[in-house]
Amino acid sequence: MKILLNNNPEEISVEHLSVSELLTYKNFTFKMLVIKVNDTLVKKTEYETKMISDGDEVHVLHLISGG
Repeated sequence: MKILLNNNPEEISVEHLSVSELLTYKNFTFKMLVIKVNDTLVKKTEYETKMISDGDEVHVLHLISGG
């Protein structure tokens, strides 16, 4: 499948994968993430069930705190 991940084209060799699987596949390990799929915010409780499909636009942003 082909998706747009953070405005970069990505090709992944599966038909569908969950947000959680994508985070593991791309090694996103930050604790505070904001994820949008096709401009819809995905809650952390939905990471296992929200599926990403061919042609989807995904944004994964990590929040940084500091002083």
